[in-house]
Amino acid sequence: MGRMKTLSLSPSSQPSPSSRLTPALARIVATVSVGFVVTQLDVTIVNVALARIGADLHANVTALQWIVDAYTLAFAVLMLSAGALGDRYGARRIFAGGIALFACASLLCGLAVNDALLVAARACQGVGAAAMLPNSLALLNQSCAHDPKLRARAVGLWTAAGAISIAAGPVVGGVLIDMFGWRSIFLVNLPLCAAGLAATFAWLPKPAPASARVPPTADGSARGIDPLGQFLAIIALTAFTGAVIEWRPLGIAHPLVAGGLGVALAAALAFIATERRTVAPMLPLTLFSNRTFSAAVLFGVCVNLTYYGVVFVLSLFLQSARGDTPLQAGLVFLPLTGGFLISNVVSGWVVGRFGSRVPMLAGALVAALGYGLLQRVNAHSPLWALLVPFLLIPSGMGLAVPAMTTAVLASTDARRAGTASAVLNTARQAGGAVGVAAFGALASGSQAAHVVAGLHTATTVSTVVLLIAAALARCIEPHPHTRAPCESQASQRGST
Repeated sequence: MGRMKTLSLSPSSQPSPSSRLTPALARIVATVSVGFVVTQLDVTIVNVALARIGADLHANVTALQWIVDAYTLAFAVLMLSAGALGDRYGARRIFAGGIALFACASLLCGLAVNDALLVAARACQGVGAAAMLPNSLALLNQSCAHDPKLRARAVGLWTAAGAISIAAGPVVGGVLIDMFGWRSIFLVNLPLCAAGLAATFAWLPKPAPASARVPPTADGSARGIDPLGQFLAIIALTAFTGAVIEWRPLGIAHPLVAGGLGVALAAALAFIATERRTVAPMLPLTLFSNRTFSAAVLFGVCVNLTYYGVVFVLSLFLQSARGDTPLQAGLVFLPLTGGFLISNVVSGWVVGRFGSRVPMLAGALVAALGYGLLQRVNAHSPLWALLVPFLLIPSGMGLAVPAMTTAVLASTDARRAGTASAVLNTARQAGGAVGVAAFGALASGSQAAHVVAGLHTATTVSTVVLLIAAALARCIEPHPHTRAPCESQASQRGST
């Protein structure tokens, strides 16, 4: 840690020697949290609006899956490039651009007249979210000067802000839909983005010189954007997700489904080959030589695949199988989302005291238990039967996710924070897109029995996946506050 180079910070953004959260740092945490808040708010708000959107735009379950996944896919496939842009041109600049784009896309969502236009606007939202999320974490890491305990506290507060938006999303969405219609759930982003943009220019320190910011490549050149790698990533993830979405209605043997899976596999293999030989890769494969980093990224895939997928199915279950209104569904979702708040805050303290492994392992097991208890639920179950699993799932995830994020940031060089967090969140969003596609396909059908059967299958799969995540957590270094070997070597090359 003593030899680690960190980004230049303004005096106001330097943390105190005692690792206290200063007023200046608190303002930075609040500002970058706006990016997390709006990206998470749109996930939960959209889920309670699916039934109304489907009825108003005459969209079937497949179209609803694309409305959710267009956002998630664009978010996932562009996050790596957005992280690299932040490393190269300054996280503050890319973060601000992301907020502005997200606001414009939200306006387009609110004005969409059919499902195709809504899907396109949702994809634009995903581009803005991709610019915001990795760079918000990079800004947070810079402001903490790579201090492990301070960073754990700051990440806990950052995730708590997202948890508040996740908790508020279903209820706020239900109220807005009942009062103003489903379009209002997108328009509510406009004042939030305006406030975030103003705070960015007022409170975030200006970027350091590029020479202090950009890690060199093997040949000494600055890392740039990898157009071919970016194109192949888009093709691979989109083809795979599309094939999974269309698998249930068309069948696995249909040319579009089989062809999509084939294209996805070919593009994925070409992507790996490209990243291995390019001088400035979009995805630095050397990051995965660190066991903690690799395990944390795979852990993130498991968490998002299960949660995004099950929440999508639950939204259909509550409104299609049970017949709840959007507001009633939002209130039912409140324990499922509100449980994140307390567990996120507690996680920061637990990580600071015990490291990342313990909360990740415990969180995965608690969430797995919650998914398993949903096996007992059917269309006629009383609402209280949902309470315990709806509390266990977010409690476990809220404990694990900040620890997972801290483990990733702690296992990489400070100058690669944008890229490392982009890799993590790209993997998480890709897992979420696959979860919605796969679990949504299981729950498709006009009968309530189809939705209930799909929910039971989805929760069974989720329980198994989170047990795998618990095994991955055992691979995490308890206190991974040292650089990965590959990052240390890169730093040494840059200083010679």
